Amino acid sequence: MNFDLIREVSMAEKIVGVIGGSGLYEMEGLEGIQSVSLKTPFGDPSDSFITGHLDGLKIVFLPRHGKGHRIAPSFLNYRANIYGMKKLGADWIIGVNAVGSMKESIHPGHMVIPDQLIDRTVARPSTFFSEGIVGHVSFADPFCPVLGQVLYEAGKEAGATVQKNGTYLCMEGPQFSTRAESNLYRSWGVDIIGMTNLPEAKLAREAEICYATIAFATDYDCWHHEAADVSIGDVLRILAQSAKTAKATIRRAVQMLPDQRTCVCSRALEHALITDRTLIPEKTIKHLEPIIGKYIRSD
Repeated sequence: MNFDLIREVSMAEKIVGVIGGSGLYEMEGLEGIQSVSLKTPFGDPSDSFITGHLDGLKIVFLPRHGKGHRIAPSFLNYRANIYGMKKLGADWIIGVNAVGSMKESIHPGHMVIPDQLIDRTVARPSTFFSEGIVGHVSFADPFCPVLGQVLYEAGKEAGATVQKNGTYLCMEGPQFSTRAESNLYRSWGVDIIGMTNLPEAKLAREAEICYATIAFATDYDCWHHEAADVSIGDVLRILAQSAKTAKATIRRAVQMLPDQRTCVCSRALEHALITDRTLIPEKTIKHLEPIIGKYIRSD
């Protein structure tokens, strides 16, 4: 498949990426479904991308952990996943996540649209800028506020109990928290805990893609004295119940997005690339063309 053509075509239409469970693309109304496999300078993405049109708008889905949930959070190729989304023209990415609730008021089954992140990961490449190029993007507000507001409104319309804003703590995993860790994180005032939003959010910002998350609480981690400690069985049960709500939210959200992006995400690299152009290897410039091409062109 001609990916240069894909990018050229995508510039003329609004394209929304969705990263989440492998069943999300089984959505009522999705037409013209195709599977697109691609390689990136950072290796293979989690799986093939699934493209289609939903109510006339192009959607690109990616099963975050691969079909059948084969890849643990620490070993996901986040750079390849986000690079692939950029290559396929996505200017918006909706992440769908299972999280633990760190607040009594956020019950299992509730939806949270977080606006802040705390990074507790230790083993994940989280930047495209290495191999002779340095970039420093602003990350004070890690989620796109425009997309976050759209997801909040769409979630309410879909009938979800939804909290707007909150702090998502991203832990390394794959084990769940110890009780001491869970209580420590609660003392920090975090709202939810998960394992996958970083470095997705960081890389999306570097790629100038608007990124926000639909987070479904599946449990109370292990801090709650009355609720049972988190188990994977509970997580899967709540996720299955939440899948319909997630699909309904996404279907509404994609129609509510503005035609033009004016948020900081769309120009995150404008003043972020600080390496002398003459010192950046041409190979690096070529590899990063989908991301830095409008600022730095290869010779």
